[in-house]
Amino acid sequence: MKLFGTDGVRGRVEDFLTPELAFGLGRAAATAFKGDSPQVLVVRDTRASGEMLESALCAGIAAGGGSALLAGVLPTPAASILVRRLGLDMAAVISASHNPYWDNGIKFFDKQGQKFSDDAESAVEEMVLASAPGIAGGRVRAIAGTLEDYLRELASRFNPNLDGLRVLLDCANGATYRAAPLIFERLGASIETIACEPSGTNINDGCGSTHAEVMVEALSRTDCDIAFAFDGDGDRVLAADRSGRIVDGDEIIARIALHLHATGKLAGDGVAVTVMTNYGFHQAMEGARIEVATTKVGDRYVVEELFERGWILGGEQSGHIIDLRFTPSGDGIAAALELLEALGGRDLGEVEVMRKYPQSVLNVPVRDRDSLEASSSVWEAVAAESEALEGRGRVLVRPSGTEPVVRVMAEAPTKEESEAVVGRIAQIVDRELGSAPSPSGS
Repeated sequence: MKLFGTDGVRGRVEDFLTPELAFGLGRAAATAFKGDSPQVLVVRDTRASGEMLESALCAGIAAGGGSALLAGVLPTPAASILVRRLGLDMAAVISASHNPYWDNGIKFFDKQGQKFSDDAESAVEEMVLASAPGIAGGRVRAIAGTLEDYLRELASRFNPNLDGLRVLLDCANGATYRAAPLIFERLGASIETIACEPSGTNINDGCGSTHAEVMVEALSRTDCDIAFAFDGDGDRVLAADRSGRIVDGDEIIARIALHLHATGKLAGDGVAVTVMTNYGFHQAMEGARIEVATTKVGDRYVVEELFERGWILGGEQSGHIIDLRFTPSGDGIAAALELLEALGGRDLGEVEVMRKYPQSVLNVPVRDRDSLEASSSVWEAVAAESEALEGRGRVLVRPSGTEPVVRVMAEAPTKEESEAVVGRIAQIVDRELGSAPSPSGS
């Protein structure tokens, strides 16, 4: 598709995501709805461009015959929750998640609180690109109380005893800046906050889950027991124990899965994760006799797998944690509260639940990322390296979904071995498909 990527429409404001495009997306989404005058909840994060795009999107929704209901600044998962709670037809979120402030994005949720399917996005995109006219006659109005509605949903589902717990929250100057402190305080915690003063241009700027080292440094200057860092739109979370060790999505999912399994609440005794999930996670789940399903990268694919299997828990290493008993979307605040429930008053650093294998990644620039599939030399090398690592680690080679690169990843018992494996495969990818590799994170 030309507009929609793996998580909605996203790009630099004015260069790609213009008010005209936002208007077109709103009009197309409303017009494509199978019914009369759809009611569309509109949520945004704290970016300076949010209000402009909100105005354009809502005008488009009204031009398409829909009613745009402005909920203001809320975490992305609140849209997934409130569209169901309020009985609305769809929701639109204006956010670029963990991207810098000069980017923004628009993604849609259906009335079940799930992100639009590929088919639904294709239908919207086709109408936008064709400049299909709307039917007009819609409305735009603000609705009150949505933050309290979201907080009530959190409090009714998660009720860990946080009395006496000291918690540091890094809100990334983003959409959680009000909701996260409020819910932790209401549940009894004593909190300290950083990156909780959004200016419109400081979202994700040296803070939040993409800069977890800032959370760790701030934690070292407090007497807090645990810390959480959210991303700009609040659908991801990373944690740190009091020693400053960063806990990623893999370990958070593992701890919650083991807790639910032990209490008989893990539906199907299975979890769904992506191909980037650490090998140590798979070993831990195998030891606990919990089945693991693996999907391609993207929380929407994890959600699809959970529904297909009748399971409830899954997520990504990046900190998207999904519990379908709450909502079919990653929710950083909910995941933090569920982790605390799983800990049951214990310190996050007390019990090791999985051994995290060293992971090395190289991005190899290529002429055509689709050519990877037919490269027998690359796949022969992958097979040989995988056989050598069997039972001790793994290899993953995949094309990027957004860039002309092939990502080469390996996990092994030592960092030296994982780097050596990645280097050997990357040389073959470069020789066969492109130019020299450049180091990158996953």
